[in-house]
Amino acid sequence: MILDSSNTTPGAPGNHDTPGPALRRRAAVCPYCGVGCRITADVVGERIVNITADKQAVPNYGMLCQKGATLKSPGIWDASGRLKYPMMRRRRDEPLRRATWDEVAEFIAERLHAIRAEHGRDACAFYGSGQLDTEASYVFNKLFKGSLGTNNMDTNSRLCMSSAVSGYIQSFGCDGPPTSYEDLFEAEVYLVAGANMAVNHPVLFNMMRKRMARRPHVKLIVLDPRRTQTAAAADIHVPLVPGSDVAFLHLISRRLLDRGRVDEAYIAAHTEGFDTYRDHLMSLDTAALLTECDMDEAVVDRVVEMLARPARLLSLYCQGFNQSVRGVDKNTALINLHLQLGEIGKPGAGPFSLTGQPNAMGGREVGYLCHQLPGYRFVTDDEHRAAVERHWRLAPGSISPAPGLSAVPMFESLSRSEVKAIWTACTNPVVSMPDTATTRAALQRAELVIHQDCYHPTETGRFADVLLPAAQWGEKTGTMTNSERLVSRSQKLFDAPGVAMPDWWIAARIGRAMGFDGFDYVTSEQVWDEYRQLTAGTLCDQSGITNARLASGPLRWPCPSEDHPGTVRRYDDGEFPTPTGRARFITATAAGADETPDDDYPMVLTTGRIAGQWHTRTRTGKVPELSREDPEPFVEMHPADAKALGLRDGHPVRIAGRRGAAIAKARITAGIRRGLVFATFHFGDGYAAGVNINDLTNPAFDPISKQPELKYCAVRLEPVPVSEAGDSDPVPAEATHDG
Repeated sequence: MILDSSNTTPGAPGNHDTPGPALRRRAAVCPYCGVGCRITADVVGERIVNITADKQAVPNYGMLCQKGATLKSPGIWDASGRLKYPMMRRRRDEPLRRATWDEVAEFIAERLHAIRAEHGRDACAFYGSGQLDTEASYVFNKLFKGSLGTNNMDTNSRLCMSSAVSGYIQSFGCDGPPTSYEDLFEAEVYLVAGANMAVNHPVLFNMMRKRMARRPHVKLIVLDPRRTQTAAAADIHVPLVPGSDVAFLHLISRRLLDRGRVDEAYIAAHTEGFDTYRDHLMSLDTAALLTECDMDEAVVDRVVEMLARPARLLSLYCQGFNQSVRGVDKNTALINLHLQLGEIGKPGAGPFSLTGQPNAMGGREVGYLCHQLPGYRFVTDDEHRAAVERHWRLAPGSISPAPGLSAVPMFESLSRSEVKAIWTACTNPVVSMPDTATTRAALQRAELVIHQDCYHPTETGRFADVLLPAAQWGEKTGTMTNSERLVSRSQKLFDAPGVAMPDWWIAARIGRAMGFDGFDYVTSEQVWDEYRQLTAGTLCDQSGITNARLASGPLRWPCPSEDHPGTVRRYDDGEFPTPTGRARFITATAAGADETPDDDYPMVLTTGRIAGQWHTRTRTGKVPELSREDPEPFVEMHPADAKALGLRDGHPVRIAGRRGAAIAKARITAGIRRGLVFATFHFGDGYAAGVNINDLTNPAFDPISKQPELKYCAVRLEPVPVSEAGDSDPVPAEATHDG
């Protein structure tokens, strides 16, 4: 659902005999998906009375989705559900007790120093979030990779978009999309793959639908095994069998090659590796590819016809593409198609990865994954490490040259007691990690668990030795980068409850307590200035995006000087940051899915989001309006599968896999392939015991991107007997949680 700001209910105070608190109007960035919608909040006292959006302002032009429009909901701000004060315990057999910032800072410093001294610097780890603002991600990076000297720092963005990162780097030599939202208004063919944009990026999808309504020649192709809301709006819906994306893209590329749909001039001038790629395509058995996709050839013919004529092709893709042991192959296969057609670097064309979190892009720029450093630098590069060490005034060799542990290996190592201490911030891995039994075991075995969050209790917080209260969106000033490289400043609306503080402040406070230099920040603006200067001359140069400029509005990087207008589109000159200056055709020949169905587990489970909820529901679960459409866990299945199993719509079903099981309500629909079931990952044990779908999902990951296979695992469905339904029916708990 899209709301236009003109349709929002005015919330300014009414007329009163005595004047109340003055109304304040503040600009902010929506804290949900990677669209990066800018909103205007009308604030009276400590309360948001209205949320609107400026029709003329990028990137959302007056539109808001239902989650953004309900940010004023009282449940979000209710202090009774907030973590307001630090809490700690010195021993696991003690209950958590309220503490002061000085007390928890001293305790954390003492414990981390002791663990490092006994077990080495890599005995400590940090697991963060694409919801952390850039300032927070930067200070955590400086603390862990710089002062503590460990690269064991990763985030939940590893679960979302690291395959897109690796795909861009392999093909173009650099992360970051070449496109912007302006291309939505120039494209002639939209190819949406692995993304239900109508649900997960509704503002962008509405832009596309408006263009298609005004320009009937503009077409939409959707690749998805489910007939989602996005697929229902498509000119061509391609209901691929799960895991066959690479086969389908190879099939399309080969068929186009056979028809001469190749931009020979662009390929000769700006690419390398085409001969190997072409030879590989020509060696493929197209009939076998069609069989692998389990696709009606007429559907393939229609896609080929649509792409055979010159047209500006804009591809949009997200977690359905990335969350796979072949995620990088899927990304590079799609980029190959763009290079083959010469559809890149010009208005309306290019491969456009969509981020699922508000600052997943900013985190990539700040280097918050275990192999990165700020400014698209890498820990393995001697010059990169030296440059960052100089900027942070560290001794040479302070930053380790070895990549740290990515998300899945981090928790596996913690479960084996190899990593001893973990600090989690702004995320809820007990619900969101694949194979959550391992995550729970890891936190139980850890010597020290520090959890930093806005809300309490949460599933992850229950394992904590220290709870650190963080200010949430609206209670702090911070900077974020959306999916199109647009850097925006979100303003503070009012104070946080209790003594909750911004995430950057907390990290800096612990850094000072540990005796490290360089953490004496007073404002977030100081942090931003230090960070942006570190990006100067890099591939994601933001040095020209000053605090003063951000106060006036957002800017896209690269933005290398204070008079630079920002960059709408990259690679428009055909030059790429590779050693040869050319984009690379990457020939994907890897194997298929890590896990396959068998007689015991004959079906495939895929997971995803729903429109009204966000991650593990810490915030959205407190908004009644958002839970009305999908108030409880459900599992979609085809009518034929339901009939064969004796399942009825609305009845509880047990989904069993090789790692665990979960219960949900059956939702029978013809809009899903036979043999496939779909469930959401939003519901954890804070909602009801036994409903977390990530108890089943597969922790196997792509060998390059380290992104886990959350979209494909083998399961069986079992009806819950009527006699057990009363005990097994999910019943909401009092509190719901998120990351």
